[in-house]
Amino acid sequence: MITSDQLKDVLERTEKLHHYLNIDQKKVEFEEEQLRTQAPDFWDDPKRAEAQMKKVKGIEKWLNGYKQCKQNADELQLAFDYYKEELVTEEEVDADYAKAVKCIEDLELKNMLRQDEDSMDAVLKINSGAGGTEAQDWASMLMRMYMRWCEANGYKTTITDLQPGEEVGVKSMTMTIEGGEYAYGYLKSENGVHRLVRVSPYNAQGKRMTSFASVFVTPLVDDTIEVYVDPAKVSWDTFRSSGAGGQNVNKVESGVRLRYQYEDPDTGEKEEILIENTETRDQPKNREKAMKLLKSQLYDRALKKQQAEKAKIEAGKKKIEWGSQIRSYVFDDRRVKDHRTGYQTSDVDGVMDGKIDGFIKAYLMEFAESDAEKED
Repeated sequence: MITSDQLKDVLERTEKLHHYLNIDQKKVEFEEEQLRTQAPDFWDDPKRAEAQMKKVKGIEKWLNGYKQCKQNADELQLAFDYYKEELVTEEEVDADYAKAVKCIEDLELKNMLRQDEDSMDAVLKINSGAGGTEAQDWASMLMRMYMRWCEANGYKTTITDLQPGEEVGVKSMTMTIEGGEYAYGYLKSENGVHRLVRVSPYNAQGKRMTSFASVFVTPLVDDTIEVYVDPAKVSWDTFRSSGAGGQNVNKVESGVRLRYQYEDPDTGEKEEILIENTETRDQPKNREKAMKLLKSQLYDRALKKQQAEKAKIEAGKKKIEWGSQIRSYVFDDRRVKDHRTGYQTSDVDGVMDGKIDGFIKAYLMEFAESDAEKED
């Protein structure tokens, strides 16, 4: 049975949500933005209309989120009072408390995602490190982990490119994550090198092996985001896809390879961006998706430059480079630890089954809060 202090905490946190989410102001904004959608010429510019509708729905989600938390807090207060009169059980009060706390924590966490790109869909890429079979197996385990997390949180995943390992696992994999809220905002915490320590099933001597895989997460741009691609710097190759998918995949050159000669606008440094897409048997569709992935990369590069100019709070902590792992998964010791936040768990099986919310929350509470302070 919860205490009166726990009830007080829920009521106070709900009141604070009303304050720092600017609920009264959001109600006014919602009415104003909704009025704009009723203009006679609103749909004359579909792109602008879509952006406006997205803005309205975004404000509405905050209002509905707070409304639900307030309702849960009021129901908890009522249940707590009813318990004194023996009208409800301890279990019912505790259930109402758990529901109220979860609602508050979810909204508090979303409030950490204030950057424009946080609400966007995401592109997640995994590359296996040096180490052959062991590293490629590790890359496939991470791929499964993220797919299970996406499934549990209602996101749709689409594998756009998969380079299978020589014996098992994958050398590299790219997938898009769409259809839910804040995919990039949550998964940006996964950017970096992931280290596995285990007794390898591929080692005859049963030795403890260390493997690495790098994870890259970028925002997936949509049609409302303007990203310039210089047509003169684009070239295409086609190839026959390998692996599952029927005979047509092997006979028709449906796979596409996009090459973009990128030049850094500040330093003049040149680099070839290479994107492969074998998602469908339809070459034009694969070209369209590859171009979208290119725009996502270019958007992400511009974004990272802006972030670097704003603040360097992540120096040494969120730096993504080979050898500076962000997280270690030590199977023998039953431990997964994030080196940036210090958050760890002994539920290794749960983590590998997609239960990574604890790591995401710890990251956002530490780093997103620092970003918000710099903005204020």
